[in-house]
Amino acid sequence: MNIHTPAGAGGSQPACDWASLERSCFPVTAGRGSLGVRCGSGGERRGRASPPRPEVSEMPPPQKKRWESMAKGLVLGALFTSFLLLLYSYAVPPLHPDLPSTTPEGTPSCSPAPDESETTAAAANGSSPANGSSPGGCRPRRDIVFMKTHKTASSTLLNILFRFGQKHGLKFAFPSGRNDFAYPAFFARRLVQGYRPGACFNIICNHMRFHYDEVRGLVAPGAAFITVLRDPARLFESSFHYFGSVVPSTWRRLRGRADKLAAFLREPDRYYDPRGLNAHYLRNLLFFDLGYDSGLDPRSPRVQEHILEVERRFHLVLLQEYFDESLVLLKELLCWQLEDVLYFRLNARRAPAAPRLSAELYRRATAWNVLDARLYRHFNASFWRRVDAFGRERMRREVAALRRANERMRRICIDGGRAVDAAAIRDAALQPWQPLGAKSILGYNLKQSIGRRHAQLCRRMLTPEIQYLMDLGVNLWVTRLWKAVRDFLQW
Repeated sequence: MNIHTPAGAGGSQPACDWASLERSCFPVTAGRGSLGVRCGSGGERRGRASPPRPEVSEMPPPQKKRWESMAKGLVLGALFTSFLLLLYSYAVPPLHPDLPSTTPEGTPSCSPAPDESETTAAAANGSSPANGSSPGGCRPRRDIVFMKTHKTASSTLLNILFRFGQKHGLKFAFPSGRNDFAYPAFFARRLVQGYRPGACFNIICNHMRFHYDEVRGLVAPGAAFITVLRDPARLFESSFHYFGSVVPSTWRRLRGRADKLAAFLREPDRYYDPRGLNAHYLRNLLFFDLGYDSGLDPRSPRVQEHILEVERRFHLVLLQEYFDESLVLLKELLCWQLEDVLYFRLNARRAPAAPRLSAELYRRATAWNVLDARLYRHFNASFWRRVDAFGRERMRREVAALRRANERMRRICIDGGRAVDAAAIRDAALQPWQPLGAKSILGYNLKQSIGRRHAQLCRRMLTPEIQYLMDLGVNLWVTRLWKAVRDFLQW
């Protein structure tokens, strides 16, 4: 193999082969600093004395330039992130878990017009209006408060409410700037976009830390209050994987652990700091979302008092594990049609490679979330009493009808017929929000050719929460800013 050198003033230079390279070739500078190779034997070339060997100019190490560029990028990125986080902090009120911010006394609550009040009362009492739109004669209820809990299939239910409200031109109480009501701070009426004292809204459904009196003042007296619960051990597992990295005090202590979840559950007091940032995500999250103290002593009588208070305030408590049965009960409560409760599973996490909770870890997770466990046991029992009152055979028929309708929509709407990883989603408008440091949330691809009858419904059923909120006109500047930061830093 030969090395060919660039041409000089007197023609092309001779080539050197690898065998004689070490003893007879050396680099020289040839015109404008370019490097050539000069060959000879014993310092001579073709019998003539070799000219003095020029000094070789040293090339700057490429590694040094690369590290300098990386260092500059990191500094600029840190400054940019600090600025944006400072801006973000002005948009997010500080968390005072035990000090809810309430509307001043005497502030007018929702006061619906007389005809609206009559309609609301008729719907709440199940009476038959003259022009009832449902086969059973009841009037569909349009005033709904959905207390959206975390990691409970609540995003799927949110999509159902968005579609119903959009279809009927209802008025939503939306947050301003972001997709939740300043969570984890308590809900307050002033957090509602465009709020004015005395204003009435039909649907409230975004994430919040529940404050009953504040919420009640925004809806008509007969509004339906609903929420959804999940087996606390399974909820904890999902929350740990989704939110764990934003609980820095715990994540830092777990650094280096191959199985962080198992390590945490075996020694939770070692890794959990109840005063740490976002610590509420890792213990009794249902209790916290519902507005109660998630660190309450399980032996306190207040635990049962809170559970009974939830029962009094909410007309229906759905269960994530029995989602189809829950939707049948919801359809009955609200006097809706089957089409109103069709759904695709949204914001679902990709199945982990490792097995789910072992029996031992399941028991530990339940014990760690004991307040949620008591809450769930209570409403699991009341749920099945409600199913019995509805009729088990009737329930089986209606669940089967719902599943057939969902399957039909799946064949019509979803390209490939199933959820896919984020990287495989073609349309950015259908890309779900992802947790920090991972792309574990699945989404869908919409079929390219869908008939006009189903095109709009298919797209709405597949649209994730953030994009749907923007479609409904919500100002999400904080959420969009945070997304820009994450995209820039590739988080």
